[in-house]
Amino acid sequence: MKTMFQVFMFISLMGLFSCSQNGWTDAGPDEFQNAAFSAGTCLIDVRTAQEYAEGHLLNAVNIDWQKDGFIDEINNRYNKNLRLAVYCRSGRRSAEAAAALSDAGYQVINLKDGYTGWTTAGKPVNTYGVECILSGGEPVSITLIKHGTLALFYKGVSVHIDPVGGYGKATDYAAEFPKADVVLVTHEHGDHLDKNAITALSSEKTTVIMNGKSRDQTGLGTVMSNGQKRNLPEGITLEAVPAYNTTPGREQFHPKGNGNGYVLTFPGGLRLYVAGDTEDVPEMADLKDIDVAFLPVNQPYTMTVEQCVNAAGIIRPRILIPYHFGQTDLSGLPGRLPGIEVKLFDMQ
Repeated sequence: MKTMFQVFMFISLMGLFSCSQNGWTDAGPDEFQNAAFSAGTCLIDVRTAQEYAEGHLLNAVNIDWQKDGFIDEINNRYNKNLRLAVYCRSGRRSAEAAAALSDAGYQVINLKDGYTGWTTAGKPVNTYGVECILSGGEPVSITLIKHGTLALFYKGVSVHIDPVGGYGKATDYAAEFPKADVVLVTHEHGDHLDKNAITALSSEKTTVIMNGKSRDQTGLGTVMSNGQKRNLPEGITLEAVPAYNTTPGREQFHPKGNGNGYVLTFPGGLRLYVAGDTEDVPEMADLKDIDVAFLPVNQPYTMTVEQCVNAAGIIRPRILIPYHFGQTDLSGLPGRLPGIEVKLFDMQ
């Protein structure tokens, strides 16, 4: 006769076997965290947009399981070589989503006990928008924190651009993000340079790169100047490009030769351009094969809407994400740029 323990183990093993046979598995917070932030994995929050906005896991995109076309949207975004890590509030909806995704040909891991179990375990969450774009089949997650502040995640490498704690929406880098591998600073203005935020993100392994005046103010990091290139972890390459004002009377805001924009090129070919504070400068004509462009639209300090349209026409990115736009009305921008996908986030 089987003992109760043997019966329990048999049932547990059968459950695991069944999940494995169906191509998806359950995982607790620690195992899920290791899987979700490993190479070849995309993290998906399958809750409603309202739930997502109230707090979500780092790097998670929001695709609502209960909306029509869920599988179609997944198929349009991701190929079957990727593993999908899914979660909801309690684990019920995401288990349903995991089963459906498994039937569609994906390998899936589900967060057991969901967001509730994650937060109970003391794992970090935040409230920022996330965009995930593939480079050669490998996901590049872009967290749109605020204003001119972004974070990128690729194959376990975390890159923060212009991290600022107190400007606009308060950001607690020590609580909301793990330590960065790389921190990039475009220039020394207070809405782009925050020594405390950089310190909170830094460990002995963090590389900090900035323009000369930022280095003078903080005593941190390594200086990159316009035109210089260097290699980052996991085969990412970085180039500093010009960012400055050209309109008469505005030159003092961002003088030529001081600030940087950055072009990051990922293995697989994805090229991402973060413009920094700039107008539609002539050097933009030298930027080739840009997939994603972040352009500032914050007159009079950076671009007018007209200048943004002109810059996008010169660069011709596949995707344009305006940022650093203050109170500028961008509602008409998508209609003025046919052939370019314009994505509007809360980046005031």
